[in-house]
Amino acid sequence: MPRIRETVSEGRTDTTLRAAYRVCRRTTRTQYPETYALIRLLPPVLHPACWAVWAAVNALDDLVDDRDAAAAERTARAESWIAALEADLASGTSTDPIRHALVDTAAQWHVDLSALRDGMLVMRDDVQRSFDDWAQWRVWSRGHVVPTFDLLRSLLGRAGVPVVVRLDRQASYERFLDGTRLVESLTDLAADLDDGHRLLLPREILEQFPGAWDDLRQRRWSTATAALVAELTGIARRWVAQPGLTDGMHPGIAIAVDAAADLLLAQLDAVEAAGSALLHSEARPSRATRARIFVPARIRSALAWSLTPVTVPPTRRRPTATEPRSTARPAPGTTTFNPPPRHPSGCRPPQIAPEAMPTHVAIVMDGNGRWAEQRGLSRSEGHRAGVAALHEMVHGALEISLPHLTVYGFSTENWRRDTEEVEGIMSTLRKALDDDPFRDLYVHLRWSGRPEKLPTDLVESLRHKETTTRTRTGLTCTLCFNYGGRDEITRAATALARAVKAGDLDPDFIGEDDFARHLALADLPDVDLLWRTGGERRTSNFLPWHATYAELHFTSDYWPDVDRRDLWRAVIEYSHRHRRHGSTRPAPTSTTDQ
Repeated sequence: MPRIRETVSEGRTDTTLRAAYRVCRRTTRTQYPETYALIRLLPPVLHPACWAVWAAVNALDDLVDDRDAAAAERTARAESWIAALEADLASGTSTDPIRHALVDTAAQWHVDLSALRDGMLVMRDDVQRSFDDWAQWRVWSRGHVVPTFDLLRSLLGRAGVPVVVRLDRQASYERFLDGTRLVESLTDLAADLDDGHRLLLPREILEQFPGAWDDLRQRRWSTATAALVAELTGIARRWVAQPGLTDGMHPGIAIAVDAAADLLLAQLDAVEAAGSALLHSEARPSRATRARIFVPARIRSALAWSLTPVTVPPTRRRPTATEPRSTARPAPGTTTFNPPPRHPSGCRPPQIAPEAMPTHVAIVMDGNGRWAEQRGLSRSEGHRAGVAALHEMVHGALEISLPHLTVYGFSTENWRRDTEEVEGIMSTLRKALDDDPFRDLYVHLRWSGRPEKLPTDLVESLRHKETTTRTRTGLTCTLCFNYGGRDEITRAATALARAVKAGDLDPDFIGEDDFARHLALADLPDVDLLWRTGGERRTSNFLPWHATYAELHFTSDYWPDVDRRDLWRAVIEYSHRHRRHGSTRPAPTSTTDQ
C-alpha cells in the first residue's frame, strides 16, 4: 500500500485526512475488487487519489440505487450529497470521510472536479431515466463514464505521465467506453430488475425481441430473453475489443487499459455462462480468472512505473480568511452562475413572445480579415476582435433565453489560407479557451468538426470544455471549427454503412431519422435562423442538413462590428416571418415588443 501523504494544518498532522483515505481504500477494495486491482496498475503515488474518486462516485451511485427508498427520496438524497460536495469544495474540508478525501485530492493534484460533478448529475437522474434509441443511450453512457476517465487522465498528467490520445483513434476510445458501460448494465441486470421497471437499455434494442421485456420483468428466462442477452453481449464484445486501442500510450497505461479490456471480456464470458442465473444475481469472473489477468499485469506495470519518473505537485496554499473571496475563481462544481454583463449602452433585451422565438440561431461570422485590412492591421488582429463579438452574441443570446447558438469559426476549406493567418486563428482560439470567458455563465460549449490537422492540445481543450460544461443548459453554444457540411454528411453516410455492415440497420428501412442519428451532433436541433455578416449572400457549406428550412438573414457589417443588438434585430425580424415548411398555410403571426 502506498504511503498516504500527511497533511499539515495549523502545524498539526491531519490524522483525520489519513483516516478518510483509508475509508476510501477499504470501500474500493471490499466493494469493487476488480476496480481496486485496476487502480493498483497505476503509479502508486496516485492510488489514494483514485480510491477517493472511485469511492465518491460509488457513494452517490449507492444512494441512487437504494431500493429501500422511493425514487423521489433517492433523487433528493443524491441532490443533497452533491450540494454537500460543492460546499465542501468551497470550504476545503468535509465531515464526510469520502468527500474529505476527494476535496483533498482536488487540492493536492490541482484538478477541477466540475466534470466529475457533472457525471454525478447524470447518475442522479438515473432513477427515472429511459432511452428511445442507442443515440440517447450513448449520450447518457458517456456522461456517466467520460468524466471519471477524464479526471483520471488529469491526475496522470499532473503526475507527469500524460495520456496520449490519438486523434485517429477517437471513435475507438469512445466505443470502448460505451462497451464498458454496456458490460456494467449486463452485469447489473438483476439489480436493475430488483429496482422495479428500470432497465438502462434503449427501447430500440428491446423492441427487436418481442416479449423479452415482459419476460425480464417476471424473471423468466425465455427464448426472447436469451436472444436479447446474446445480442447485447455480442454488441459489448465488439465495442470492447478495439484493435490498436493502446497504440502510442505509455507502457504502464497500456498495461492498465489492456487489463481493463481483458476484465470486461471475462465479465462477458461470465454473463454468457450464467444463463438464467443472470436474472437473479451478478455474473462476475472467478477469482482464478482475475488472477490470470492481474498477476502478470502487476509485474509488468511495476517494472514500467519503476522506469518512469512520477512527480507530486506541491501542495497549493489555501486562501486565508483575510483574503477577499472576490479575487478567487468559483469553487469547482459550483452551480451558481452569473447573469451576462449588460450592454455598455445600458439597452435592455427585447421582450419576444416564446412562440415567436427561434430555438436555434446559426451564424457565419464573416468579415474579420477585411475588418482588419481596412484598419491597416493584420488579419489575425481581425480574428482576435471577432472573439469579442462572439462574447457579445453569447451575452445577448442568454438575455433573450435563446436555447441554441451555433457559430462558424473555421471551415475545412480555410486551410487554404495563408499559413500565418491559420496559425493566428489557432492561437486566438487557444487563448480564448484558456481565458474561459464563459466560466461563470450558464453556457454549454460544444464543438463540431474534424480533429484531424488540428493541434492536439487544441482538440483536448475543446473536448475538455465540452465535458466540463455539459450540464449547463441556459444556452448551448456550438463552435463549428475545422467543420465542413459535406464532410459531416459524408461521415454520417460512412457511419450508416458501418451500421448496416454490422447488422445494426436494415438498408431497406433507413429513414431521415436514422441518418440524423449518425451525424456528429445527433441532438442538435434544426436551424431556424441562419445569419451571415460581411455582405456575402451564401451559406458556404455550413450546416446543410440542419439548415434545410432555415430562414436566411444577411447583413453587410463585418463581424467585429456587430454586437448583441444585431442579434436581437435578427431575431425580431425572424419573429415576423411566416414559416410554412412546405405547407400552403402560414404559421400564426406572433406579436413582438421591443
